[in-house]
Parts: sequence; C-alpha cells; structure tokens
Amino acid sequence: MRFCFFIFISFIVTTAAAQELYPYAEPASNMPSKSISAKLGTMFGNSVHNDGLGQRYVPEVMLGLNKKWMVHGSLGFGNMHENYFYYEFAKVYAKYRFLSIDEIHKHFRMAAFTSATYSRNKLHHNEINLTNGDQSGIQAGIIATQLWHKFAISGTASISEVLDEVRSSKQDPQPYAFESFNYTLSAGYLVFPRSYIDYDQINLNIYAELIGGRNLNWPSEKYYVDLAPAIQLIFNSTSKLNLGYRFQLSSDISRMMKKSIMISYERIFLNALRKKK
Repeated sequence: MRFCFFIFISFIVTTAAAQELYPYAEPASNMPSKSISAKLGTMFGNSVHNDGLGQRYVPEVMLGLNKKWMVHGSLGFGNMHENYFYYEFAKVYAKYRFLSIDEIHKHFRMAAFTSATYSRNKLHHNEINLTNGDQSGIQAGIIATQLWHKFAISGTASISEVLDEVRSSKQDPQPYAFESFNYTLSAGYLVFPRSYIDYDQINLNIYAELIGGRNLNWPSEKYYVDLAPAIQLIFNSTSKLNLGYRFQLSSDISRMMKKSIMISYERIFLNALRKKK
C-alpha cells in the first residue's frame, strides 16, 4: 500500500495534478509516461439542424510517450449537423511540454500543441470549432499552466485554419470564415480530499472555463465567448468522470447551438507501454 501511494504521489509531481485535469481544455502538463488512457466523451444540446436532441459521442485514445510528448486519436459520431446519426470526424492531436518549473506544492508548465481534423460535416456556420470536429482543418497553439497547492489556472491560445473544398472555390466574396484565433482560460480547485492519505481516496474538483474564438480576415460574424462550469470525480487515481454545462455569454455569430451538456468518462492504464522485463 505504501509503495502504491508513493507511486501515485510521484505521478502528481511529474504530471498533471488533479485540479488541472480540465474537462474542456488541455493543460500544459502531460499524462504519465508510458501510459494509455481511454475516454468516451458525450455532448448533448438542441442543434438547429435536427428536430430532436443533438448528440455527439467521441471515443478517444491517449498515449503518454514520455514526460515531454503525448498524442491523442479520436473519432466522432453524432447528429449535430444532420437529422440522422452518422460518423462525423476523425482527429489526431500531439502536445510537447517544453518548460517545467517545479517547486513544493506548486509548478509552472508550458507546452505547444498541434492537431489535424478530418470532418464529414458540411460548412454551416462561421463558428470555427476544429476541437469538436465541426470542420476539417489544422490547429496549433501554446498552453501555459500554473498550479498553487489546490488551485490551478491555465490559458491556451491557438490559430485554426479550416481546410475545405469551399475555400478553394472562386466565389467572391467567400461564403464562410476559414481562419480564427481561439482561446481558453481555465481554473480548477481541489475540493476533496483536504489531505491525501492513500490513492483510493475520491477526488472532487470544480472548474470554470472561459472558451472563445474570433474569426480573422472576416468582415462579419466575428466572435463568440462561452462559459463552462464543471465538476469532476476521480476514483482510485485512475478513473475520471466529468460533468459540464457550456453556455454562451456573448456572440455575433449564428451558431449551431448556444448551450450544451458534456459528460465524459476516462480510464488510465499506467505503464501500459513499458516493456516487460
């Protein structure tokens, strides 16, 4: 038991603390090295493209290659853009942590990331959202995360480029925005436990995340800003359950939906990539 607890604490020191495992955004910290994580994310809301409840299901696999590199792969299935259920998108993501400043009960980290999304969805709106697979394209950005004991704050800034056949058309003016600046500001607080006794303790974290985007080189429908509060439970230091509610604060864009509910479950398999002796 003491050995397992020591391993658990070492993972907290070298990877992400519980309160920076943001439900909507990625922190600059990485998952444990040589580990695999499996996740199922779901999103529900009233989409303007169907008569009933809009749904999206995203199975995802994440690999911690080493302490600096991690990669993701995910698929999306849903009915957000049409009145029927279908395979929506595929996405790959890579993150490189290039700065770590670790002290007792606090650390500061920075990382760079890039992602590529192939989407079967047609262009319907000027809200560029490659993270959720609404368009095909590429994204690249920087993440900075600061932890102070039980509180963690993180910021992300990125550029998204939509790669769609409509972009190469000769329409003048172009019918959609194809480039955006995206950002998140995320805060998390560890509510329980007050102190760690063993790795079997349930963690309760609360979060608030500001999520926004601004279209570039586009004359109208330029921005949106959302707020996403969430709660998170972590079981046995290996399983994570998230529940979040995202809603619009301000926007001048005609959007697919202005509010949604997110539920996700993730299970990490520590040392799954290590070679057995």
